[in-house]
Amino acid sequence: MNEEFYYTISQPVVAEFKDRGSRFLAYAYPLASVQEFKEKLKQLKEEHPKAAHHCFAYRLGVDGNTFRVSDDGEPSGSAGKPILGQIDSKELTNVLVIVVRYFGGTLLGVPGLINAYKTATSLALQTTPVIQKQLEVNYLLHFDYTKMNDVMMVVKQYNCTVLKQEQHLFCDVEIGVPKNRLEEVLFKLGDMHTVEVKKL
Repeated sequence: MNEEFYYTISQPVVAEFKDRGSRFLAYAYPLASVQEFKEKLKQLKEEHPKAAHHCFAYRLGVDGNTFRVSDDGEPSGSAGKPILGQIDSKELTNVLVIVVRYFGGTLLGVPGLINAYKTATSLALQTTPVIQKQLEVNYLLHFDYTKMNDVMMVVKQYNCTVLKQEQHLFCDVEIGVPKNRLEEVLFKLGDMHTVEVKKL
């Protein structure tokens, strides 16, 4: 995998696959954190309370170590793994796919389930644009609010992402700094003596 970029999806999307009466609704989302995943899953369970299963897989980060799969009551390995397999085959990360199944009365068997979850996920991932994003390192900046303009100028100039900000007398801003511009950004921020920079 490239050291400076990764691939993810640009927007949420839903696709549907039907097999012998069962409906498989695949919801794909760009994902930033495990907390966000929990919120999305809760939301879909509330939207589809009558669904038989809410199976999912996600992958976060670029080291490949942060992922999770769930068969949610389907036979082991028949749902979560095929979903993750589709995310991985497209070399995507920071992606969540939840497949909501409405049971149609006919058992599909394990091969049928694997095919259904795989196909639903594949359809969803085909319909959303894949985008290349810069690898970022997250930092917390703490500074007096009078420095806000100077700090934000650096953030914009180097295409940093603002992840979170809180403003009181002092400001706390979490930013993602593109890996390939890290030295320059840290140097610029270091020049502003009253800005505390902490790696997250």
